Amino acid sequence: MDVRNYETVFLLTPVLNEGQVQETVEKFSQVLKENSADLISTESLGLRKLAYPIQKKSTGYYFVLTYNGSGNIVDVLELAFRRDERVIRFLTTVLDKHAVAYNDRRRNGEMNQAKAPQVAEAAQ
Repeated sequence: MDVRNYETVFLLTPVLNEGQVQETVEKFSQVLKENSADLISTESLGLRKLAYPIQKKSTGYYFVLTYNGSGNIVDVLELAFRRDERVIRFLTTVLDKHAVAYNDRRRNGEMNQAKAPQVAEAAQ
């Protein structure tokens, strides 16, 4: 089977406490692991204001899961999202090789290092 790289952004309801949020994220990470997906990273973007109200809520906890998988891994994960009432929205995208390279650089902190010399040159 063909292994693809995916990134899923999901939004959790803001009425959860920190423990419930971590438990929910761990649940979805476990769904990926149980279906033989390779979880690359789990990134919390924190509690943020929504562009428009969703289910009468104006804020939500944003998370990004980056993973490799084959077959119907996205269908299994999205079914788990639909069954969980704590999930407000989710979006999964297939990453091409350039997006994977960009995410690796961003995660390793190379993006900030690359910008630093340009800022120093502009200051002179």
